[in-house]
Parts: sequence; structure tokens; C-alpha cells
Amino acid sequence: MAVSIVDVSGAVWRKSSRSNGASNANCVEVAVAGPAVAVRDSKNPAAGILAFPADRWAFFLRGLGS
Repeated sequence: MAVSIVDVSGAVWRKSSRSNGASNANCVEVAVAGPAVAVRDSKNPAAGILAFPADRWAFFLRGLGS
């Protein structure tokens, strides 16, 4: 498996719409970063990111709607 570096320096992060409830204990943000989608913890953005190929992210989102 190849490991790639994803540049998120200019990424526009969007917070999950599910993060606005009374308990913000599980908040995530996503950003499109070139051919990847990056995900991070909105409470601790410096902790790191997970990056997924955009087509795999789309597959994941389609699965949520099932």
C-alpha cells in the first residue's frame, strides 16, 4: 500500500451538520484536498487527519444512505 502526503494547507474545512447538537463530543470536519477528502477532529484539528481517495469517500457516503 502506498502512502501519500495530502496538502491541506489551503483546504476549506466544513463541520458536520450533526455536530451542532447539545453534546459536541463527537465532532468531525471534512475538506476536499485535491484528489482526496480529509477528515479531522474539529475539537483538536492539530491532532492529525485521515485522508481518503475522493472516489472511496463517495462510496462511503453512498453507503450511509442505504
